[in-house]
Order: sequence, then C-alpha cells, then structure tokens
Amino acid sequence: MKHKRSLLTLLRGLQSRDTFWFYLFASPWILGFLIFSLGPMIASLVLSLTNYSVLMPTRFMGVQNYFAMSQDNLLRVSIFNTAYYALLAVPLGEVVALVLAMMLNSRVLRGRSFLRAAFYVPSIMPIVALSILWIWLLQPRFGLINTFIGLFGMRGPNWLGDPSWAKPGLILMSLLGVGGNMVILLAALQDVPVHLYEAAMLDGANGWNKFWHVTLPMISPAIFFTLIIGFINSFQVFTQSYVMTGGGPADSTLFYVLHLYRNAFEQFKMGYSSAMAWFLFIIIVGLTFVQFKLSSRWVYYGGQ
Repeated sequence: MKHKRSLLTLLRGLQSRDTFWFYLFASPWILGFLIFSLGPMIASLVLSLTNYSVLMPTRFMGVQNYFAMSQDNLLRVSIFNTAYYALLAVPLGEVVALVLAMMLNSRVLRGRSFLRAAFYVPSIMPIVALSILWIWLLQPRFGLINTFIGLFGMRGPNWLGDPSWAKPGLILMSLLGVGGNMVILLAALQDVPVHLYEAAMLDGANGWNKFWHVTLPMISPAIFFTLIIGFINSFQVFTQSYVMTGGGPADSTLFYVLHLYRNAFEQFKMGYSSAMAWFLFIIIVGLTFVQFKLSSRWVYYGGQ
C-alpha cells in the first residue's frame, strides 16, 4: 500500500508539474487573447450601450443603438451587398479551388510544383497591393480583362464604374485568392484511399460516378471547413471596397464592414458602430450554427 501511495503521489506531482509548464508556455497566447481579443470585445459590448463618440460626453443609452439600426437605410444596403458578395463569391471560389486541386492532383499534368506555387502565391499577397493591381486589370478601356474580352468582338463593361458590374468585378477579383483553399482540398484529395476508386471501377463506375460517390464524400470535411472560413471572411470584406471603389458607385459596393468603418472613424459614432459590430457577430455565429446543423446531411467522416 505504501508503494501505491508513493506512486500516486509521484504521478500527481508530475501531473501538476506538466500543468504548470503547459500554462507557462501557453501564457503568451492566453494573455494576448485576454488583452487584444476578449478585452476589446467586452469593451465594445459596453460601448454599444452608450452614445460614445470620442468627442462628446458619454451617457448610457441601453439598446437604443440596436433599435436605431432598423432606421439606417444604408445599413440595409450594406447587408444586401455583403450577402450578394458572400453567396456568389464563396461557392464560386470553392468550385474554382476544387477544379484547380483536381487538376494538380492529376499525375499526367507536368510542372505541378510550379503551378501549385503560382496558384497559391496570390492568396498571400497584401490585399492592398492586389486591389491596386486589379484597378488596372479592370480598367474599362485599357485593362487586361476588357482587352481579352475584346478579342472575341465584344465590349467589356465598366467594371468599377457601373453599379451593375462593380460587385461582379470584386467577385472576379476574389477568385485570385482561392490558392489557400486549393492547397487544403489538394491535401484532402491526396488522402482519398486508392482502393475506393478500384472498388468503384470493379462495379463499373465511370469518371463522374467516382467523383460524385467517392471523391466528394471523402473530401467533404475539407469542403465544409473551407466553406465555413469563406463565409466568415466574406461577411468581413472591407479592403477591396475601400481601396478600389470607396463603396461606390451609388453604394453598390458599400459592404457592411465599410459602413461600420465610416460610422466609427468618419462620423465618430463609436457606440453605434459597436452595436453594428455585435450585430455582425450574431449574424456570423448564426450562419455558422446553421452550417454545422446542415453538415450532418452531406459531410462524411471516415470514423462514422
């Protein structure tokens, strides 16, 4: 019994020592999260209940900022623009990323290492530099895209100057950043067991059957992950609109975060902007919750 007790004491001591070192090495992240993430979030929640405007005395307003959002016409415009962008850019980008990943997964294709790097590099470029580049690419008269369209005898649109084409122009630009999703999907494709394809071939499956019944189910967790991250990022789109169009023309690219920025740093409505930020947070959490609920219908995990 004495030996068992001493062994238990030793194990508890080792466990407490491991716990100590764990928290010691994790403390930089924990402190950074508390100071730079959780702290500002709590502060913004408090500010959303006030009329804080930097320049004027602050007073408590309760939920009036949240009710005021229903009277903001530009807020409704920004929600529509953001939803339009998200519902088109994310699925389209997912399809392009999957096509590129399948192409790079083919052993017949030569120069795969170079193409992989070429497709991935734009996704890590600074978004401001990329936006300035796309201003020139989307230029209506001399831009490369309209020049290419002109080769087919058609006249390209005024991408950033026409309210009907401004959002499609930004969506087209977003396709250049699918390299990150492409790498994730490529890794998932390379992890699909070969014997599943062999079994499908023995059953007489053609290329489309193998893709639909083998490839897609096996890579569905990776698709689900990239969709979740894509929708979260798309609801926070800001830099492209701010640099390329300034929210125009005619507020056609006034996205939610750009409208929030204008209220906070141009009109100094910090309290109202904090309420907008929390409303966006609720939208993103709600959308993510719905996606997780629906994922059980189409996401396949190998252990299930």
